[in-house]
Amino acid sequence: MLSRIAEVLVPTVGRLSVTTDPGFTVQPGSLFAANHTSLADPAIVLAALRRLGADPVVMAAAGLWHIPLLGHLLAREGHVPVFRGDRRASGALDAAAQALELGRSVLIYAEGGLPRRRDAAEAAPASFRSGLARLVERTGAPVVPVGQAGARRVTSGGAAKQLAGLVTAPLRRPGLHVHVSAPVQLTGDRAGRSARARAAVTDAWRAAATRAGEPAALVS
Repeated sequence: MLSRIAEVLVPTVGRLSVTTDPGFTVQPGSLFAANHTSLADPAIVLAALRRLGADPVVMAAAGLWHIPLLGHLLAREGHVPVFRGDRRASGALDAAAQALELGRSVLIYAEGGLPRRRDAAEAAPASFRSGLARLVERTGAPVVPVGQAGARRVTSGGAAKQLAGLVTAPLRRPGLHVHVSAPVQLTGDRAGRSARARAAVTDAWRAAATRAGEPAALVS
């Protein structure tokens, strides 16, 4: 349901295009790792992945479960609330690992939060937290790097600017692009796995930024 809603809504706020590495196919039990730049990008990524035939479980900030209707949808469909800085945080990894072991795909934002910049420009992904590497250690799931660009043209900055961006986006129709790379197998210690995953997502983001017409984004 969440992916279907995203698939309908995203084309109303921008021009979404999707590319993949040659020969890419969606495999059950994949761990999709995407860069996180805007409140709008989870919907954009879900819409893109649905075009490719994937409807992943999403690991998202637990506060979203308190939003009427949205919280109900998230809980009903088995998405995973992430309690940052809370003793319940480990439960998110347990739930995600269980989903992967059952053959479901999972979407993770390994940066753990949004950039604090108020401009609409793109930038390379920040350092990854350990959650992705720990999931790979537990499950052996292949990591699929996902890069998205253009979401900050829909929403970015303070609350007033974000609301204005969302309201005017259907008129402005910003270019939105998602690039999905071939799966990577992460090896080494936890820090090495995180660094390699970040590098792969950064490469996917660069590909998306080029397609979205964001040349300034190529400077990390």
